[in-house]
Amino acid sequence: MELISAAFAAFTIIFLIAYYVCPKRFRWMVLLLASYCYYIIICGKYVAFILFTTASTYFGAVFIDILLDTQKKTIKENAKSWSREQRKAYKETIRKKRIAIMLLVLILNFGLLGFLKYIPYASRLGLLLPLGISFYTFQSMGYLIDVYQEKVKAQKNFFKLALFVSFFPQIIQGPIAVYDDLAGQLYEGHVFDYDKVKRGALLVLWGAFKKMVIADRAVVVMNYILSDVHGFSGSYVMFAAVVYALQLYTDFSGGIDIVRGIGEMFGITMAENFRQPYFSRSLTEYWHRWHITLGNWCRNYIFYPLSISKRFLDMGKFLKKHSTKHIAKVLPGSIASVITFLVIGIWHGANMKYVAFGLWNGVVIMIAELIAPVTNSIKTKFCGYKFKILPVLWTFILVLVGYYFDIADDLSQAVYMLVKSVTDFHISDFSYGSFMAALKPCGYRTADFMLLALLTVFLFMVSLVKEKKNLMIRDWLMARKLPVQWIIIMAGIFSVIIFGYYGPGINPADFVYMQF
Repeated sequence: MELISAAFAAFTIIFLIAYYVCPKRFRWMVLLLASYCYYIIICGKYVAFILFTTASTYFGAVFIDILLDTQKKTIKENAKSWSREQRKAYKETIRKKRIAIMLLVLILNFGLLGFLKYIPYASRLGLLLPLGISFYTFQSMGYLIDVYQEKVKAQKNFFKLALFVSFFPQIIQGPIAVYDDLAGQLYEGHVFDYDKVKRGALLVLWGAFKKMVIADRAVVVMNYILSDVHGFSGSYVMFAAVVYALQLYTDFSGGIDIVRGIGEMFGITMAENFRQPYFSRSLTEYWHRWHITLGNWCRNYIFYPLSISKRFLDMGKFLKKHSTKHIAKVLPGSIASVITFLVIGIWHGANMKYVAFGLWNGVVIMIAELIAPVTNSIKTKFCGYKFKILPVLWTFILVLVGYYFDIADDLSQAVYMLVKSVTDFHISDFSYGSFMAALKPCGYRTADFMLLALLTVFLFMVSLVKEKKNLMIRDWLMARKLPVQWIIIMAGIFSVIIFGYYGPGINPADFVYMQF
């Protein structure tokens, strides 16, 4: 039962009706039932893995909370009799126990994820990677760490925690939720609001349009070129990378729009995961706009703990004495950033190309931080319009280089493709005759390329309006008169039906990030 299918649409509508018909205090149970029905349907016996994660997270968090409550109670009871040293020693003993529990649960869950995702022996045992395991593992472990850090109290109701871990729209490809932001909304029991349901449905339609009409159309020509990178000139290899940038964004953000739209129909607002990433003026800004929830997770649970650890603080003190003030300030954090991006790269898959992907992003950002005083002075001298565009174009090129590691089969092919794109680039390859002759075998006609080009321009304009005026297309639509709304809505529905790409080898359910 894929995310874009008649079966999933019927499934969602049935549980949407059940949710609002059910008494308010039981509505979270409807969501839990829907979530486990969905996961069992798509994963069968692999539901055991999400149950293991839920159970280990639940008991780990509860035990940590019990230790914290016991600590507060014991210190209060002995406030007059204990010395400061005794109190400090007792807190340290409890802290070590809390750390031990947290580490045990982290090792169990990330160890399981690593075994299934990276160890070939797992496949020999007949074990496949359960759908969504990376997303629900990261989400659960984030909650556990928050309990350890006393940001949230442990959820004492096992079934409510199970809902937070398994909420069905987001379980396959995110967004990765923070417990404090999502859990209360899941348990609240929302009142039916026609406007919210309509807004959610519009977001679902927009997501389906981006995925089926743009992404699934772009992937055809991209896959055709990438299937024979040695047979095409560097011009076409670069074109495939640019098309991949379009395809990946519309595929992933389209899927997230569908997920967030379904959530809104239930009255639940999930975190934004994309914010016009290709308008970024630096690679750092790009990663603040792309896959935002993964970036936030890595920042909160990897980067910050590293950058404020004793070893990194000592590094900063050492650099203050032996280097410039700027280097002492940014180098420790930059190294922590490189490590964080290395983790992000490895998260994408067990292949050296993903290690290179992580290192490319981390090292480029580190260099940018180190030379920031020079680049900032240059920017102040050149502030004309064209110079405001240049950072956006330069950032897109940096992002595009990273994408080569993603689309190649391995690291050596990625390097080959990068070199070929530079040394074998011919502008004449994009003349109408040469272009159509080279790509005709993929089944694309002139009309297909024209439609893809128009759709890209349309997407750019919609994104530009949101970037400049913070106006979303559905907000604009909701402000129109009702007849105009429904004319545009029906046009959108028929566009998906008529122009949605259903060619050979295309399955609109195969979202890029489902594999994670």
